[in-house]
Amino acid sequence: MIEEPPILTISNNMRRPTTEQIAAFQGVPTGFVCDAMEGKGALDPKIAPLGGGRDLACVAAGPALTADNGPADILATLAALKFIQPGDIVMAGFGAYQGCAAVGDRVSGMMKNSGAAGLVTDGPMRDYEGVVAVGLPAWCTGLNPSSPYSKGPGTVGFPMIIGGQRVATGDMIVADRDGVVVVPFERIDEVITRLDRIRELETALDAEVAKGLKVPENIQELLDSPATAFKD
Repeated sequence: MIEEPPILTISNNMRRPTTEQIAAFQGVPTGFVCDAMEGKGALDPKIAPLGGGRDLACVAAGPALTADNGPADILATLAALKFIQPGDIVMAGFGAYQGCAAVGDRVSGMMKNSGAAGLVTDGPMRDYEGVVAVGLPAWCTGLNPSSPYSKGPGTVGFPMIIGGQRVATGDMIVADRDGVVVVPFERIDEVITRLDRIRELETALDAEVAKGLKVPENIQELLDSPATAFKD
């Protein structure tokens, strides 16, 4: 007889960034983080702030805790509640299924009670007013009032694909109204270092725009060079 697979599989090896590494991403815009990774790391824009961030302050940065469910199932998400550490962002994989909600206000409330800093899912959510009242920043694909199941199978703490990106527990997640970005665990220090340079460049450009800049200098130089042709 073929042995039945487990309903839940929990990783014994959940990495986590240091306190200093986590702190380095607080308040950093997602655009800066993407720039520091050569334009990579952003999740599919279908995963967006709940309600467009209209009624809920959708800004968060913290370590990923992965919960990978099958379509229409939330067993792994419920099991992940036991393993949330303060500041974690729960990455609730839903197989991009859109036929029912991946999270509602009660589960969102339990995440908040457990210390989560945010929730990201590739499925819809439900109980909009209740989720807003809970106050947990959330990113999802929209709203759907239909209920999910909790039968499994599911995994907690293992790498998964969500929004077109590979996400592993311990990766840094940075999210705001522009979207969600994943910083792989192995690149955290590299990205932190690059962020300093990105801030300098952005600050300098902001100052130039404020002073009236109309065309970037490098573009003007290109327009004035033989590399640009003007034709009738």
